[in-house]
Amino acid sequence: MGRALSASDYRSLSWWHESLPTDAPPRPPLPGDGEVDVAIVGGGFTGLWTAYYLAEADPSLRVAVVEAEVAGFGASGRNGGWCSALFPASLDKLAALRHGRGDGPADPSDRAGALAQHAAMRATVDEVGRAIEAEGIDAHWAKGGTVVLARTRAQLIRARADVEHARRWGLGEDDVRLLGGQEARSMLAATQVRGATYTPDCAVVHPGRLVAGLAEAVERRGVTIYEGTRATSLEQGQVRTDRGTLRAEVVVRATEGYTRSLRGRRRELAPVYSLIIATEPLSPETWERIGLRRRESWSDQRHVVIYGQRTADDRMVFGGRGAPYHFGSAIKPGFDRDDRVFAGLRATLVDLFPVLSSARITHAWGGALGVPRDWCASVGLDRTTGLAWAGGYVGDGVSTTNLAGRTLRDLVLGHDTDLTRLPWVGHRSRRWEPEPLRWLGANAGLRAMRLADVEEGVTGRPSLVAGAMAPLLGGH
Repeated sequence: MGRALSASDYRSLSWWHESLPTDAPPRPPLPGDGEVDVAIVGGGFTGLWTAYYLAEADPSLRVAVVEAEVAGFGASGRNGGWCSALFPASLDKLAALRHGRGDGPADPSDRAGALAQHAAMRATVDEVGRAIEAEGIDAHWAKGGTVVLARTRAQLIRARADVEHARRWGLGEDDVRLLGGQEARSMLAATQVRGATYTPDCAVVHPGRLVAGLAEAVERRGVTIYEGTRATSLEQGQVRTDRGTLRAEVVVRATEGYTRSLRGRRRELAPVYSLIIATEPLSPETWERIGLRRRESWSDQRHVVIYGQRTADDRMVFGGRGAPYHFGSAIKPGFDRDDRVFAGLRATLVDLFPVLSSARITHAWGGALGVPRDWCASVGLDRTTGLAWAGGYVGDGVSTTNLAGRTLRDLVLGHDTDLTRLPWVGHRSRRWEPEPLRWLGANAGLRAMRLADVEEGVTGRPSLVAGAMAPLLGGH
């Protein structure tokens, strides 16, 4: 039952953890049975934002966060540092959710709900920035937007289609716009750039500093964080842990990729690994050749997701999805590092930016994110049981967790607000298939996306394979 890792051990989890300015020891665990008004299971962004806004709205509430390791141990402390307006489900899919109709055509009220969700995500980016400033968190925040490169004919067709789709939804150039080749290269001078899309709705951040600062902010508001306390099951009115039982009127599940460790919840979210590398700090001359002068976040239109940012100390942090899903939704420390995937990331980075061929990779890490069966994040509260939840962000959680926290605040306090009427509220994804079907399906999807990229390189046209997979992956 004792905790094996020390503060220095936790620093080895990622560059973000290692570069934290302080080396604080883990917080004490739950001392035994106890009682609070709201018990939150999970000390990542979802749990901490929920605690933050609840304590701010009602300081009299007794709120406690239960965390198996330390705050920010999971995806919140290991991600690529994008705080964006991205939501894992498309506008079309959000519209279809509104009345539980599946994927049929949207009527005007459904469209309004989907657009409200999109607007809420855009506003959330600025809300995270506001909270960072209000709490004095030095999280290296820079809102430079996102540039998504198109480097092949097929990718340029897809970029144009993305912008046309946005226009059909009434979204203008202030939301997303198409860049020609010259303008795209002036922003990010990768090889073979034909064009790009650009949205202003993204900031880059040091997620380790943000999650550590947020944990301190909730403690200043009277919230107790119990670290080294592993929840085993969530039930009406209580959380059972390896340290005792915590009773509460409302229990919030904020466990994301680690949900599978709770009794009876192994098939709710599939833990999928994303791996990341970081270079040494690069010279001003190198950055002048690459771009990202406003620290824009960046990606490209390939199907196997990649993502990057320029850090405040001038490193290139670059990640991607190429790791396999592990049988039985397994999560192990050894899965955080995969030399084959790291080598592939470095090769991709050098292909994009040959100037980095001699740059030293100083850090490499990974972690599990949560993927629901329909690739649609959700938040909700079952008032009959007092059990609340949020998660399934599919890697878009740095911002979406904040929206979840504010929405859970309103749901717990019984407030009917614009946030509680958004289409993702109350949505329930169906469970993943049992093994071995889950393993076969998840890894077949990864292989299909790799094949789609190869197909496009050969044909120069958008992939038929990817088109067939899009409805299964939150696409339109």
